[in-house]
Parts: sequence; structure tokens; C-alpha cells
Amino acid sequence: MEEAGAAVATAWEAELNLSRLSVSLETLESELEARGEERRGAREALLRLLLPHNRLVSLPRALGSGFPHLQLLDVSGNALTALGPELLALRGLRTLLAKNNRLGGPGALPKGLAQSPLCCSLQVLNLSGNCFQEVPTSLLELRALQTLSLGGNQLQSIPAEIENLRSLECLYLGGNFIKEIPPELGNLPSLNYLVLCDNKIQSVPPQLSQLHSLRSLSLHNNLLTYLPREILNLIHLEELSLRGNPLVVRFVRDLTYDPPTLLELAARTIKIRNISYTPYDLPGNLLRYLSLASNCPNPKCGGVYFDCCVRQIKFVDFCGKYRLPLMHYLCSPECSSPCSSASHSSTSQSESDSEDEASVAAHRMQKVLLG
Repeated sequence: MEEAGAAVATAWEAELNLSRLSVSLETLESELEARGEERRGAREALLRLLLPHNRLVSLPRALGSGFPHLQLLDVSGNALTALGPELLALRGLRTLLAKNNRLGGPGALPKGLAQSPLCCSLQVLNLSGNCFQEVPTSLLELRALQTLSLGGNQLQSIPAEIENLRSLECLYLGGNFIKEIPPELGNLPSLNYLVLCDNKIQSVPPQLSQLHSLRSLSLHNNLLTYLPREILNLIHLEELSLRGNPLVVRFVRDLTYDPPTLLELAARTIKIRNISYTPYDLPGNLLRYLSLASNCPNPKCGGVYFDCCVRQIKFVDFCGKYRLPLMHYLCSPECSSPCSSASHSSTSQSESDSEDEASVAAHRMQKVLLG
């Protein structure tokens, strides 16, 4: 019992909660300095320091000397416009919570952050509810980050350098003004949770299918009208939020279609008729071109395409539970109907079938869109 009590006491002493004190910065500085002296005298290491809702306009200077072993710092809900150099003295800091401040202007983060020990120690960073218009460059060098939250800012884009954060497991960027998802986002091998809700995103790049660890994807309240068919490769995905998007509930016929070039027509003929050739028969550029053939996904077609294709949205079963609109690329407009030699009547029938399927799809999608 005594050992258990000592363990509880030690755990309690490892945390210092000075939230909502409603005192001046000078008084808070004095309190921190006094507590720091107590810790040094007792040879106790303070691991968690909670300073939320204290109307701080700058980090206390005492952080730079009194708390070398600090692992968690919470300065949320203050009036901070910058995280000063005092932060760099916290060499072992693992978690920094600075949400709901006024950060975002020039100098919001300390110079030398990317070269400091925090680059290797910081694992959780929450800067949500601030004023950032772009992701600070120095954050993209924090290679140990596992959780990054920048929701509720004013971000206009996601930098391609986000792929540098190879340890990232959770990325929260909801509530911004992001219009595009960079393909490089698919290069994060450990990402489990991706939140991009409440933005202005119009499409999802197929490269997101490379996120093989992804379990939760939040895309609600955007401007999505379809999803790439590659999303079906996310076999570990457990949660998909799509509500509040103008997702289509019927097939969309050919949008634009430029006839294939003579080069593509010849290449299609070679592939479809299985005409044999060797590296000695054709120039290198034609051999490379022939290797780029994509199979038409229409099972009744069997054709191929190269540069010229037709975009079509088709409802596909997802996780055996939902029907989602996914983008398909077909070799020609005829592939959008059940038979390649479809007449006008069969086309009308196809449209009728599509409407019926869309009706079923809309019903089955309710849990995805509204859940």
C-alpha cells in the first residue's frame, strides 16, 4: 500500500497544473520560477506543465531554464502570437498543445526549430484554432511527429513536402480553405487517421490508395462529386465520412472526348489483336508507348487505351456494405453502354437501368454520406 501511495504521489508531482489562474504574466513567471527551484532542490523532474487559459501573450521565460525534462506543455486558449525561443530549451518535449491562440504571422514559430532537439523528440503538435494561412516550413522538418493538428486555421493548400513526415499517424486539417490534395500525401506509410473535412476539396487523387495503414478518412462537407476507383485498395479503412458533398447519384456520361490519334489507333490494334513484335521490330519510343497500354475496365469490351479515354462515374460496392461513385476510365464512349454495338433503344434502356441503380445506390449510401 505504501509503494502504491508513493507511486501516486510521484505521478501527481510530475504534473503542474496552473490553468485559469487569472493572474498577471509577472505573477505567473514568479510562480513558475519558484516551482522550478523546488523541483531542482528536491531533484524531481516535472514532466507535464499545463498553462491553458491564462491570457498569456508570450511564453514564460522560466521555461528556458526551470524545466529541462518537460515532456508535455499545454498553452492552449491564450493570446499567443508567437512561440518564442524558450520553446527550444525543452529538449525532451514530446507533446505541445497550443490550440486556440493567435499564431500564424511571421515569426510564429521560433527560428532554428527544425535544427533543434525538438526535431527528434516532438511527437504530438496541436496548432488548431489559430491563424496559419500556410503550413510553416519548419514543421515539415519535425521528422518524429506522429500527430499534427492544424484544423480551424486559414490554410489554402497542403504542401508537397508533407511527405517528409514519414512517422505521421494522424493528420487533422479540417476546417480550412484547402482546394486540392497533393499526390505526395499518399507517401505517408504510417498514416492511420486523415481528417480533411470542412474544406473546398473537389477531387481525391488516386495516390491516396497508397495509404495502406489508413483506418479513418474524413472528407465530409467538401465539394466532391466522385471518388477514384483506387480507393477500393484501402482494405483497412474502417471509417469513411462523406456527408455534405455533392456526390452524384446517377451515372455521368462522357464529359469530353477527343478522338484517338492515328498512333493510338495503331497501338490499340496491335494490343487487341495480339500482334507479336520484338525489340528489333520497332523503334524504342514506340516500344515504350506500347508498354503504357491500360486495359478498359468494361468486362464486355476487352479493349485498351493509351492517352485517349472516356471518364465515367460508376457505383461500386465498398466494404461489402456501401455503394460509392467511383471514377472509371473507358476506352471509348460505346463502353458506357452494356453492349459495344448499342442502338438508340439499348442506350435508352441503359439510362433507365442506370437510374434504377442510382436510386438503389442513393439509398445504400445514406450511412456513408450522413453517418
